[in-house]
Amino acid sequence: MPNFGKMTLSELVRPEGHKCACGKTHVCALKYLNIGRGIIEEVPKMIAAMGKKRPFVVCDDNTWAVAGRRVDEILTTAGIEHGLYVVPLEGPDSVRVAPAEWETGSIIMNFDPACDMFLAVGSGVINDLCKVAAHATGRPTAVVGTAPSMDGYASNSSSMEMNHVKVSLYNHGPEGILLDSEILAQAPMRMLWAGLGDMVAKYIAVCEWRISHLVTGEYYCEDVAELMRASLRKLMAAADRITSRDPDAIASIAEGLVLAGIGMAYAEISRPASGLEHYFSHMWEMMALERGVPYDLHGIQVGVGTILTMKIYRKLLADGTVPDRAKAEAHMRAFDAAEWEAQVRRIFGKTADQILAIEAKTHKNDPEKHARRLDNIIAHWDEILEIIHRELPDYDDLYSTMAATGMPMKPADIDVPVRDVVDAFVGARDIRDKYLSCSLLWDMGLTEEYAAFLEKSQGE
Repeated sequence: MPNFGKMTLSELVRPEGHKCACGKTHVCALKYLNIGRGIIEEVPKMIAAMGKKRPFVVCDDNTWAVAGRRVDEILTTAGIEHGLYVVPLEGPDSVRVAPAEWETGSIIMNFDPACDMFLAVGSGVINDLCKVAAHATGRPTAVVGTAPSMDGYASNSSSMEMNHVKVSLYNHGPEGILLDSEILAQAPMRMLWAGLGDMVAKYIAVCEWRISHLVTGEYYCEDVAELMRASLRKLMAAADRITSRDPDAIASIAEGLVLAGIGMAYAEISRPASGLEHYFSHMWEMMALERGVPYDLHGIQVGVGTILTMKIYRKLLADGTVPDRAKAEAHMRAFDAAEWEAQVRRIFGKTADQILAIEAKTHKNDPEKHARRLDNIIAHWDEILEIIHRELPDYDDLYSTMAATGMPMKPADIDVPVRDVVDAFVGARDIRDKYLSCSLLWDMGLTEEYAAFLEKSQGE
């Protein structure tokens, strides 16, 4: 069986993929991948490796200045005809391009049908927008990265906003990735922090993926999980050099981020890379969209969410928590659908009907489903505790590593009020059918206790 954690990047992206004990043949769409100094010059080589001739280049104002202009020059010098579109802000009050319907439609409406591929120049948002547009138009996509700010470069999913709800859309991963470490190293420090925040989340993501496998029977692959651990090891080994902006250290961080994206592509879901810590970010973004106010970079919010989630697990272990069947069953009997709906409407506002529709499909609040989950929690509790001990780092060690970079560590550092922390924790289990630590606590009848704990611990 494959040991993904020890494979080179070229081995991981081989076209035939890897047959795995989990029953899947893990395949990544990449045909060209290079990370290093000065490799932006390889754009024509990447296009040729994909078998394409006429790219449609997409960037925003910032990424045009950082790398888009240079890509345009390289293509022109090489005699490669190409389209070019700089995505504008939606309106005068917008502060950055959003991964949403307006921006996607703007790209598609300006797309030149003579082009046979999309070439994203940017990081998270531009990459995701191009994945969606490429999927809609039946073209492949490639990316020239401009910041090591997120793990989605190689993934087959896009984190998007649909009707102000955060969703993961599964389409096709890029066929080409160029990450020039000299360009990445010049990214704003907040984007470097965002990359670290998005990566430390993998500790929790793998932990909760394994717990969900025991409780709900969700698909799980140990080999993909080991790839995520390998990506973490690579990034954490270079974390203390983030602030020095050394291109070689940034290249190591970028490789860790790409490995994480390959893991998502292998699993064909975002689950290996995101848990409750991502849902704190998703919830805060949805709240900001509801209020029409700006929000911070996804990875920075995820970093803060990681610390919050680590606090939850630290409390669970420190308290010697064990499932109490009587308490959990009493919690389920006391569940009031009308009260729950009122809570959803208060937290989610205009998007509440969409959240209610998710429950109508998934029935997470159904007593019979709760009973089955509770049985599994009780039966596997010792295994669940072992998973937590095995997968999660020491809280203080992780905190000090992150804090040493100067990145935001608390909700208050990114202007998230305590009420939004609590509401995000309570509402996170409702926005998708994904079993998280907040779902586990809900099943055990502990949501109110942990919500109160989060409220009181914000000054720590």
